[in-house]
Amino acid sequence: MWRRSRPLFVCLALGAVVGGSAYAEDGWSTFNGDLAAQKYSPLTQITPENVGRLKVAWRTHTGDVSSGGPPPTGMHMKPDASGKVPDFPATVWSATPLFVNDTVYLGTPFYRIFALEPDTGKVKWTYDTKSTLEALTQPDLKNRGVAYWQADAPVAGHACQKRVYIGTMDARLHGVDADTGAPCADFGTNGVVDINQWNTQNAKWPLSILQPPTVFEDYLFIGWAGKDWAESQDSPGAIYALDARTGALRWTFHSLPPEIAPKTGTANVWASMSVDRERRILYIPVSSPSPNFFGGAYPTDLPIVTSVTALDIGTGKVIWSRQLVHHDIWDLDTNAAPTLVDISKDGKTIPALVQTSKQGFLYVLDRTTGEPVYPIEERPAPASTVPGETAAPTQPYVALPKSVIDDEWPGIFDLADYASLGYCRKTLKTLRYEGRFTPPSLEGSLIYPATIGGTEWGGGAVDPRTQIFVVNSSSAVQIYQLLARSDYDKAASGGSETGGLFPMSGGPYGLNLTTFLNPIGMPCWKPPYGTIAAYDLKTGERLWNKPFGQIQKWGFYMPESWGTITIGGPALTASGLIFIGASMDSMVRALDAKTGEVLWKALVSAPAVALPAIYQYKGKQYVVFTAGGNSILTPKVSDEIVAFALPD
Repeated sequence: MWRRSRPLFVCLALGAVVGGSAYAEDGWSTFNGDLAAQKYSPLTQITPENVGRLKVAWRTHTGDVSSGGPPPTGMHMKPDASGKVPDFPATVWSATPLFVNDTVYLGTPFYRIFALEPDTGKVKWTYDTKSTLEALTQPDLKNRGVAYWQADAPVAGHACQKRVYIGTMDARLHGVDADTGAPCADFGTNGVVDINQWNTQNAKWPLSILQPPTVFEDYLFIGWAGKDWAESQDSPGAIYALDARTGALRWTFHSLPPEIAPKTGTANVWASMSVDRERRILYIPVSSPSPNFFGGAYPTDLPIVTSVTALDIGTGKVIWSRQLVHHDIWDLDTNAAPTLVDISKDGKTIPALVQTSKQGFLYVLDRTTGEPVYPIEERPAPASTVPGETAAPTQPYVALPKSVIDDEWPGIFDLADYASLGYCRKTLKTLRYEGRFTPPSLEGSLIYPATIGGTEWGGGAVDPRTQIFVVNSSSAVQIYQLLARSDYDKAASGGSETGGLFPMSGGPYGLNLTTFLNPIGMPCWKPPYGTIAAYDLKTGERLWNKPFGQIQKWGFYMPESWGTITIGGPALTASGLIFIGASMDSMVRALDAKTGEVLWKALVSAPAVALPAIYQYKGKQYVVFTAGGNSILTPKVSDEIVAFALPD
């Protein structure tokens, strides 16, 4: 682990700060609610006692939605070389609404900004980036929202004292006036910064800006998304710190050593980040290197990849880095901003962070040093049998807090096996499985947790007063099979289904990745498939753990005890409520934070795969969900943003 000493400062103050001024406690000013990524609201108007009375206050449709196939009305696509018009990409909308400047702001998968009245949903203004609507680096058009900045002392009558930023898949960052939607002429070139100007090595794809920037004082911190499942050599991971006013580059952080970067790539930050304002530390979740599932071309000891890393705000220099997976050949990206919270333990107050993970562990670290608050031990891990690959001999293991998913895969689901005449058990006999961190193999390995398992990019939420941490998670079993290049090329050029084939071009292997389902689409592993749990960070104890969500199949709801795969995360209120969408059933819910009991739910038009926003305006508390959908869960997509409030 990289580390250098840091002096101790005062405890982290609550609430997000941009431009040096604290936002009001009745707002939701960043992707994660605040810069500490606590996803916590101090509002108490909606309580466990009255939440059942919530009604739709307003709903708005943006029109920016596609289920794939023919282009939406009014849009045209260029024919390909054969003269065929390609399918228009589907949309994935995971944007957290922001409430700040007496306005609800959100970005769309067509890379437009909407500014809405907070009590009616009426559109104040829109801004169109006129971006290329092509799936350049992702399977679908994606957007996770916008970011907001304001000057320390806004000057009345001067444009762009308050700004909203949105990124695009073709690597443009746009800055507009938060009051009017007009481009800020002093930002980049006429309001646009081309992030791809810094994409100079292995530059096969643009540096897609799908996650909004993290904003602190006059800094914009930019991560990016790539296409590491397609190539073996990609653009190497970098964080760009820009001037929020001009777009000028202040510093760059590289996650890969310069001598290694040409052989691999990514190890980028595609998720959100968090900031300790008092200590002026930026915390970044770093992903795995490319290609995702074979590491024979690069060393096994790259310390920054698949890590949570602390950077000095002013310089981008590493303060400390804690690697969560050694030599990551499973695509176990660190995929969410760590949650910052002060923990009372053993008579001391510890400035801590909680890093969620795809592998299901909750890493609780001292955020000044990166040292574990609860022990992390190195345990032996299975060796690889793939020629050219060397798996790490040990992997970090967290016993406390208890993992959000079990160490061992759940086992065969008898109902799925019977329904498929023994398919599940027959398939299992052909697979390699040696517990956590079983490496990909040529015969096919059962992987648990896999790349869609554990906790996704929504992360968890914390009540800073009680130090109770809430997190939803998925239990998913997948099969990783490496194919020699010639075998992969034959499979990819044949007439069979190729949806699970990932080329990893430029390397010796491609990958066939499938979810362990029977032929009629039932999971071969036992439920529950999704849960939500609460932990006491003072002791590491798990307080409760319950199945979450319901699967809809063949026109029916499956038992609640099965739960569902989830994408998105929770938000907490001081009144003791958890608000969350995330589930496959297109429901949004309120849960009792003390027990996990569902107190209220409502059906929206698609899975709400975004973090909810909680705010108060003119004395009324609102909870707002973006119902956009995600093809990983279900083909259902939408363009709906819906606000709930208590009736007058």
